[in-house]
Amino acid sequence: MALTLRSSTSFLNLKDTIGLKTTDELFSGSAQMKPGCRVRAKSNSIQAAHQISHETVFTSEKRVEKHHHAFTSSSPHATKNDTSVPVFVMLPLDTVGHGGHLNKPRAMNASLMAMKSAGVEGIMVDAWWGLVEKEGPLKYNWEGYAELVQMAQKLGLKLQVVMSFHQCGGNVGDSCSIPLPPWVLEEISKNPDIVYTDRSGRRNPEYISLGCDAVPILRGRTPIQVYSDFMRSFRDRFSKYLGDVVVEVQVGMGPCGELRYPSYPEIDGTWRFPGIGEFQCYDKYMRASLQSSALAIGKKDWGKSGPHDSAKYSHFPEESEFFRRDGTWNTDYGQFFLEWYSKKLLVHGDDILAAAQGVFRGTGTKLSGKIAGIHWHYNTRSHAAELTAGYYNTRHQDGYLPIAQMFGRHDAVFNFTCMEMKDGEQPEHANCSPEGLVRQVKMATKLARVELAGENALERYDPSAFGQVLDTSRSDSGNALCAFTYLRMNKRLFEPENWRNLVEFVRTMTEGGRNKRICEEFDFSGSELYVGLVKANNINKAKEAALV
Repeated sequence: MALTLRSSTSFLNLKDTIGLKTTDELFSGSAQMKPGCRVRAKSNSIQAAHQISHETVFTSEKRVEKHHHAFTSSSPHATKNDTSVPVFVMLPLDTVGHGGHLNKPRAMNASLMAMKSAGVEGIMVDAWWGLVEKEGPLKYNWEGYAELVQMAQKLGLKLQVVMSFHQCGGNVGDSCSIPLPPWVLEEISKNPDIVYTDRSGRRNPEYISLGCDAVPILRGRTPIQVYSDFMRSFRDRFSKYLGDVVVEVQVGMGPCGELRYPSYPEIDGTWRFPGIGEFQCYDKYMRASLQSSALAIGKKDWGKSGPHDSAKYSHFPEESEFFRRDGTWNTDYGQFFLEWYSKKLLVHGDDILAAAQGVFRGTGTKLSGKIAGIHWHYNTRSHAAELTAGYYNTRHQDGYLPIAQMFGRHDAVFNFTCMEMKDGEQPEHANCSPEGLVRQVKMATKLARVELAGENALERYDPSAFGQVLDTSRSDSGNALCAFTYLRMNKRLFEPENWRNLVEFVRTMTEGGRNKRICEEFDFSGSELYVGLVKANNINKAKEAALV
């Protein structure tokens, strides 16, 4: 139940798809659609995965007339209709494989053709540090990504590219493993303190500790310098596409690409939902910073260690002296520690975004950063799970306004998750309020005058989730969304009912929410991209057509 869930990433071989040999055949109009067909959408949450036995995806001969407005450099998500929200779709995590090549290019091209026909604005892909700079320092391989960018350009799709400086694997849904570059792992083995460490000494190799951002620990370069060189290499390799095809660069700033500490790691059952998580401040660089900050205010003892009474990963707030209703978090010491811990995260984000701004200035490409939607225990006084992640957000303290203001200094879009979640869907004992959290973030970004974009945190296909995204996309309370990125393109997305729901959702978002059928009936009488029933002559078992 961690907020950034990763869905299945495996591509199916095109040989397994109804005997089609080319993408032209895959998208032929050989199936017949009944005019005026109407489908009532199910209103429950995530439907169980099932094998399709007799349905497939096709496009009709008549092409969809969609408006894909070009992004401007000042606002890459601006469209002709101010209430329109462009929709992007995340690609599988293993879009580019370990060899540096695009995985299943023919299947990918067919899938992207379907996305284009559905009216999506573009796609999002992770540019993995562990793949691109795999062979050694400053040795970059962008070939697989170049193939994808060219493919997107030909199809008229825009690209959001994530500078993914974290490892893939160890979180819910991470179905593939992409560690940090081998030469970086060698440095970690020599000096384990360069990765985040919890109170018990457990090391987390998911991301380099922000405590050593300014220390030349990576063969003579600091982590910030390494990230800057990586982004500069990307800029130089794709310069002719920036601002036109590549309209946004999302800068990874922590685990799962989010600006946060890895306080709730899923690997080996370390953390279980809805646990409060643990502080990640016990590597020698973080400890030295804490000690220095305590000495600066004449409180030497406060710098000896992190809180001793903050409990374990999967505990609840009331099981901890630190996080309980009137706990240590609300004392002078607690406020000192939380201010230091959260400020370190803010400075980390500020430094990376400043570096990114220097690299991409003048290219016409928008910058963005991602913040985790940690909604569990939001209805408690301490907001414990947010505190351990580095967001100093409590009953008395707004933790998101300072982050939004920092994003604003770099003209970066504030990307936030859990836009699809409803309070009533959450377990009562977890004290969740994703809706309250989203409202707070919408207001914080509005006050900071920062653009807000959204994602769904969980893999969802149902009208209820899509309807919630539509509601949160509006400006009724705080900022409206400038864009929405859907998680994620996979085999399940192309199942008939799921695909119908996505097509209707995209249409509703691009129409600025004027289509009210999103939570009621989905009308596909005028849809050019539909799910048709395939019945071969006297063949009882039809083959499944899957695009991914």
